[in-house]
Amino acid sequence: MDADEEGFTQWARARQQTLLRTALLLTGERHRAEDLVQDALAAVAARWRRLHDGNPEAYARQVIVRGNISWWRKHRREITVEDVAERPDAHGDGTDRRLLLDHALASLTPRQRAVVVLRYYADLTERDTAETLGVSVGTVKSQTHLALRRLREAAPELAELIGDPT
Repeated sequence: MDADEEGFTQWARARQQTLLRTALLLTGERHRAEDLVQDALAAVAARWRRLHDGNPEAYARQVIVRGNISWWRKHRREITVEDVAERPDAHGDGTDRRLLLDHALASLTPRQRAVVVLRYYADLTERDTAETLGVSVGTVKSQTHLALRRLREAAPELAELIGDPT
């Protein structure tokens, strides 16, 4: 194994779980998230010589987000969001909070979900989020505003949980 292959392998092992968590939050589906991460790692591997001195994780995130966008554009007519009659108790254990978050994220459009995940989970700036999504900073701001409003409506328990007075 040459130095480039070894460098990529070390990077991929170190970042794979973080990329998978991001993909899981974007998709809400483990198998699709794993496929997106695999595609992203393959894309980074193919460009490792150019990416290894820069920011390969940003490129991998961009591949994941764009792959997810392509998927939902093809399948958006098939997607249905189930209306959950009973919400898990937000004050229960971590599993209940996670289920509540999953249901709240499912209420967002794919673009809103991507913006929320990149801004608040991956901790990207508005500019980096816009670049990753291929949209303007203004679009990121407006989608964030709409997404947070929809999250507050879908799961007011989350706002209470984090002490948001809104």
